[in-house]
Order: sequence, then C-alpha cells, then structure tokens
Amino acid sequence: MTSERTYGGRSVSDRAAERRQRFLDAALIEFTDTGYAKSSVTSICRVAGLSRRQFYAEFTDREELLVALYDTVQGAARVAVADALAASRSRDLRDLSTAAMRAYMESVGTDPRRAAVSFVQIVGVSPRVEQHRLDGREEWVEFFVAAMSEFADRPATPRQRHLAIAFVGALTGLVHRWSESPDPDTFDDIVAALADILLAFTTL
Repeated sequence: MTSERTYGGRSVSDRAAERRQRFLDAALIEFTDTGYAKSSVTSICRVAGLSRRQFYAEFTDREELLVALYDTVQGAARVAVADALAASRSRDLRDLSTAAMRAYMESVGTDPRRAAVSFVQIVGVSPRVEQHRLDGREEWVEFFVAAMSEFADRPATPRQRHLAIAFVGALTGLVHRWSESPDPDTFDDIVAALADILLAFTTL
C-alpha cells in the first residue's frame, strides 16, 4: 500500500477537504450577505482567504459552488431527520412526526443563511441549477414516501407520492416564511404545525 503524501504533517486529501470546506463556508456568507447574483469568484476567495487558483482547483464556476453548498445543506437536513427518526424510542406517529420536523427546523429553519440558500438563492439561477433544485425536491419526496412506508405502514403507491409532493411544498413554504424572521418563542409552534401537517398527510 502506498502511503498518502503529507505536507506540514497533514495529508493532501485533508488539506483539500479543508480548502473545499472553506469555500463552502465563504459561499454561505457571500451568497446570503451579498446575494448570489452580485457575488464573484474574487469576493468568495477574499472571504475564504484563498486564491482564485485554489478555487478553480475545486469548482468550475460559482454555479458549481452554489450547487455544492445547496447539496451540503439539504444533505445535512436529510441526515438530521433520518437520525431523529431512528433515535426516537416512540413508534407513535405524532412523536415521530414531531421529532422529524424538529430536526428539520434545527438543521435548516433556525439558520437564516442555510434557509436562504435552500429557498431563495438557488431559485432561477440557470436552467441547469433550477433542474438540480427540482431534483433536490424529488429527493425529499422519495425520502418521505420511504418514511411513510417504514413508519406508518403506507405502501409506496402513486397516491402516497402525491401526498409527499404536497407535504414537501407545505414544509418548504412554512419553514422559508418563518426563517425570514425567526422568532425563538414560536419555534415549538412551527414544529407542532409541521408535525400536524405531516401527520395529516401520513394518515390520509
């Protein structure tokens, strides 16, 4: 086995992963503070403290960075919801719905920047990015269809998929609206409302 090269006591892959994360962190700031349309590779590099050469070693352009950031935010939310469902000791559907929606809100809704990337900055950038966003919504649809099948014993029928599509629309709409003026005092109310909606779709 060939050992990986190291520089300054750190592996090449570790250094590359850190650079990539710095660009993602910078994009989260720049795309939401300045706006994707007004941002530039130069401004992102400035926030990241890295060079344009390092940027283009990771991403072909700003669109690819935006898509990577969107996928990171959405992927983390799906993991959070899946972990919450798996960790719940209760099999009661209301308890499961509440756990799932609390996890989603904590992952996306309580961070206005992550919400802005998910619901605002990604929208209408280009046909390619827009298709990616729509594909991302489909991933959530399939996620909830699978969850309804596993936890509510509802077979993955076309009807269940239609219900999941409707739920994802309600979920993103409500979380987006709340994230624009997040009020900690209403957090539990939003979680309860989302849980009510999910439970209703689950039992229809």
